[in-house]
Amino acid sequence: MAVLAASADTPFHFGFKKSVGGQLPSIDQEGFKAIVDKHGAIFLGDTTRKDLFLTFDNGYENGYTAPILDTLKAKKVPAVFFITGHYVKDQPELVKRMAAEGHLVGNHSWSHPDMTTISDSQIKDELDRVKQASAKLTGTDRMAYLRPPRGIFSERVLRVTRELGYTNVFWSIAYKDWDVNDQKGAPYAYRKVIDQLHPGAVILLHSVSKDNAAALGAIIDEARRQGYEFRSLDDLMRSRKEKPSPASPGQPTR
Repeated sequence: MAVLAASADTPFHFGFKKSVGGQLPSIDQEGFKAIVDKHGAIFLGDTTRKDLFLTFDNGYENGYTAPILDTLKAKKVPAVFFITGHYVKDQPELVKRMAAEGHLVGNHSWSHPDMTTISDSQIKDELDRVKQASAKLTGTDRMAYLRPPRGIFSERVLRVTRELGYTNVFWSIAYKDWDVNDQKGAPYAYRKVIDQLHPGAVILLHSVSKDNAAALGAIIDEARRQGYEFRSLDDLMRSRKEKPSPASPGQPTR
């Protein structure tokens, strides 16, 4: 049992082989694909469709979330914003606006801990505090999606959070955009995202990035020009539920 417990709490840092030239990225070599799949976490959408899922991590506000929301509204693009306790306390009006404009508000934990290092009850408390504080602002206690802080997780973390009703959301497009002292300009952000586009992509952007805010409109326009459509994570989850199960042995297929 001790071996199993240790294995279940082995920490992983989410990483992947990046998409190049429209090819699909993979997590085949990272050592955690089996547990990500086992616990229903999202890494990619339907790779037979040119769908994109836009996600933002909002640990703190740096003046760019409102312009990002303006762009999303103008372009009619849905997104999910993963918020922390600091963010929900510090920026209540922006949280209200996210929900009012039809975006999903996701959980990024109260204090942004490495959840592999805290107990099951502490994980629950971290997530409940964000959910309850958000519900007071948005009028709904529905919070279905979780992004583990810093992309650090274990099988236990995925199991516990799924039991609490969350779908863990990782990503298949990202770049180093979180360092506010190392911004390289909108053209750089544009190329970093566009060069990784692939069917079913889950795009991770940090809202603290000046470059992301400046490049977002052009990213959306170019993705659409290439035939991509921006969709909500709720659409993805509905399609997962509606997807027929494989035929049983001996059952005829069409």
